[in-house]
Amino acid sequence: MPLPPDDPFMLALDAYQAKRFDEAAMHCQTALQNKPDNPACLHLMGAIEFCFGHRNEAENLMRRSITLKPGFAEIHYSFAQVLAAQGKNAEALEHYKKTLELKPDHADALFGMGNVLALLGQRENAAKAYEQTLKIRPEYPEALNNLGVFRFENGDFDEAIRLEQRAIDLRPQYAAAHNNLGNAYKEKKFWAKAIGCYRRALAHKPDLFQAVNNMGLALMYGASDLPAAASCFRQVLEQHPDNVAAMTHLGITLCMEGNFAEGVAWYEKALALQPDYRDALNNMGNALRALGRVEEALSFYERVKATKPDDPEIHNNMAMALLTAGRFLEGWSEYEWRWKTAQLAEAKRSFPQPQWRGEEAEGRTLLIHAEQGFGDTLQFCRYAPMAAKLGWKVILEVQPELVSLINSLKGVDKVFPSGAIMPPFDFHCPMMSLPVAFKTQVDTIPADIPYLFADKKKTKAWRERLSNDPKGLKAGLVWTGNPRLFSLDLAAANVRRSLMPESLAPLAGLKNVQFYSLQKGGFKLGTDLGLIDTMDECKDFSDTAALIANLDLIISVDTSVAHLAGALGKPVWLLNRFDSCWRWFREREDSPWYPTMRIFRQPSSGDWASVIERVKDQLITAPAPV
Repeated sequence: MPLPPDDPFMLALDAYQAKRFDEAAMHCQTALQNKPDNPACLHLMGAIEFCFGHRNEAENLMRRSITLKPGFAEIHYSFAQVLAAQGKNAEALEHYKKTLELKPDHADALFGMGNVLALLGQRENAAKAYEQTLKIRPEYPEALNNLGVFRFENGDFDEAIRLEQRAIDLRPQYAAAHNNLGNAYKEKKFWAKAIGCYRRALAHKPDLFQAVNNMGLALMYGASDLPAAASCFRQVLEQHPDNVAAMTHLGITLCMEGNFAEGVAWYEKALALQPDYRDALNNMGNALRALGRVEEALSFYERVKATKPDDPEIHNNMAMALLTAGRFLEGWSEYEWRWKTAQLAEAKRSFPQPQWRGEEAEGRTLLIHAEQGFGDTLQFCRYAPMAAKLGWKVILEVQPELVSLINSLKGVDKVFPSGAIMPPFDFHCPMMSLPVAFKTQVDTIPADIPYLFADKKKTKAWRERLSNDPKGLKAGLVWTGNPRLFSLDLAAANVRRSLMPESLAPLAGLKNVQFYSLQKGGFKLGTDLGLIDTMDECKDFSDTAALIANLDLIISVDTSVAHLAGALGKPVWLLNRFDSCWRWFREREDSPWYPTMRIFRQPSSGDWASVIERVKDQLITAPAPV
């Protein structure tokens, strides 16, 4: 029998649907005065109280309603919603289930059940609930979005993209879906698409701080736009001053730019709020190591390791700190963890033969293989003759550009380019694991130089080429390293180790010096230095070595040419950034790895002016070549 239009319950229902909640409450109270045990009215009054934010009152009213009419699906559904809003997820789940018993095609109840299952840690069941929701109601944006998040978490980024895009098609202003779509694109390294998604999310919901933070990460890791990334993290912190993740990300960004002290300050703020926050602890260690506070850095790494002893990244970071401090035996041991890090895990070589760790030769063959950059190969190939002296038949596998030069190593049986088919061998050793085998300490670094030699014919040819050049000190110059864009950390370090053209301007006009470019790639210098550039004729390191053999001095940033010059026994001045690589230690102006090296170190991060001024003073007083 239909209710009369002036019935208080009917008036309350109309007002509620029109979102006139005060009016709805007034009519509902009148209805309850007339009939205190009306389950529909109790249910509606509970819904109104819920809209007012009075959750306890809403729960009590709906609980009375269910007692009076336990077979009404909508009451169970509304009650489940109220319980879930109060964090009573287990009880909410029971009422979602009861709703579905009474009405199996209740899509909203299935969706709500998926939400509480997720909160209860039943992730797979939650995903199934969303899938069932979409079977009943395929055009359900929230279910598409949430299922997309589950697919993302399981690593199915393509399916996540499909689901999130479908949610956006149904609701173009769905900011959370735009943000989640960006996350899926970010994981696939489609950086421009990800950034576009975050911008659209923020256009629809400017205060969605998750999208701001995610855009900062995409700008940092994808676009290498550190200032823009830092701006995003600062924006997050303006809205949420206690967000430790944003503090940590800001600290990382600042440190990549060389602002280590400011980075430390942000890590300190994060750790004051959350002392066990692993990312902040780890990156605090990295920043302190860059500042030369190595023992402090180690204490932070130890705190991280205590919570996750098998984390390879922490062991690798500890290795860098220990080697910087000259604690070589500990450092080399920790450095063996590098093969489990994200950067090198895929590069690890798998051989059936065991890794050599110093065993006796007994007439057997040892394969030593390059593993990382040119500089690493040039530095650590020095161990191959030492292995040969122990009776090993030593074969080397190195980068193709180094084969000709490395053939000059004494005692090596054969040098192969990377990827070549190797002859039979009994043991193998990655090149940077050789110090483990030889138990190298600072005072036992093998530094019998030269250990590499320029080709005599090529050297003679270059001598003839240079004979008509201007007289004076012949100085080879390298101002920038390999950009290493495959790794944000390494790319940022390259920016910090490299010089811009204007930094070298003070060296222009030195009458007693003729500069030669030893730079491969990177930006070109202007003509002010009177630079002679013949590097297009240097096809590999053997050619470069022959050119270096005809120069008096090499001036280089921390890149492979510095190692090449040191291995050839040439005087080499290393222009070293403040956050020095572990191999150059701290505070030293010499190198136990290369006796002919002199280190010109930045006194503070980014201060190349002081370095170049010192180099200029030394060049002015340098003796003329004989």
